[in-house]
Amino acid sequence: MKRSSVATCCGGGDVQRGHRRGRAVQVIKPATETPLVLLAFVQALMDAGVPAGALNAVTTSSPNDVMEPLIRSGLARKLSFTGSTAVGVKLLEQAAEQVLSTSLELGGNAPFIVFDDADLQVAIDALMMNKMWNAGQTCTSANRIFVHSTIIDRFQEMLVERMSGYVQGNWAEDGVNLGPLINARQVANVAAIVDDAVAKGAKLVVGGGHPDRPGYFYQPTVLRDVPADALLNTEEIFGPVAPLIPFEDESDVVRRANDTDYGLVAYVFTQNLHRAVRVCEALETGNVGLNRGTVAYAAAPFGGVKKSGLGREGSWEGLDEFLETKFVALQM
Repeated sequence: MKRSSVATCCGGGDVQRGHRRGRAVQVIKPATETPLVLLAFVQALMDAGVPAGALNAVTTSSPNDVMEPLIRSGLARKLSFTGSTAVGVKLLEQAAEQVLSTSLELGGNAPFIVFDDADLQVAIDALMMNKMWNAGQTCTSANRIFVHSTIIDRFQEMLVERMSGYVQGNWAEDGVNLGPLINARQVANVAAIVDDAVAKGAKLVVGGGHPDRPGYFYQPTVLRDVPADALLNTEEIFGPVAPLIPFEDESDVVRRANDTDYGLVAYVFTQNLHRAVRVCEALETGNVGLNRGTVAYAAAPFGGVKKSGLGREGSWEGLDEFLETKFVALQM
């Protein structure tokens, strides 16, 4: 499950390469589950001097009732959406009627590949930062962890030690280093994905249930030898679950990593430069983390291929998504 937010540039005028003709305004619908974050951001922009009426936040528990009329109105000039692929497809269908410029950052199914020559400590540290940030509820979280068969036992030992060290609870409490999931529905989704993997033959190494405390928590979980038909191979986990999948050779793991409808992020760990170049080029993703667990930076373009979305955020490529190029041929 992904948090969703929609931003639509609309108004009586249009926006051409950053120059306004008429009056352009922006309408932002915050995520239903986390509206306060965006409202605080909008307030910060207003405090910084954004003119009244130029930026408008609209909260609603019925997103389609608000956004569909705006998209179909003919006034919109740009649609930007972050959320699930299913919702992104519906918005793209609506935008197509107006031939509306659209940027979509949708679902992911990130492979995390650890080759036999990788620095295991570097890989484990990167995985913990990547997987446990926001309790695994990010589109860039490792979803399938492929580890070479010759090192997977050692990798598992190191992973279990780190996962067992997390303390769940309220961040205001001393010693707590892992927060809850967003709601009861997401806890149920994570539980269903783990139960499905175990039912199909995966080994539950640690975790796999709800901690004995109130709140929307799911235990840090490690799975081993996850079969190809497990649900987590096709759906985002969005929780603190680390599924280990052994592999034998480079061509096999690249094929399996690409065997998904999604292509947002991939992670590769190896000390062989030639292999690094080959694998990074072969992976069908918009972003690759090489010997690191992060890829999102304001100065770097971020976005996916296949069903992970359209366009890029960040860097000049992200700004270019909101501009139109005009060419003037002048007869002298």
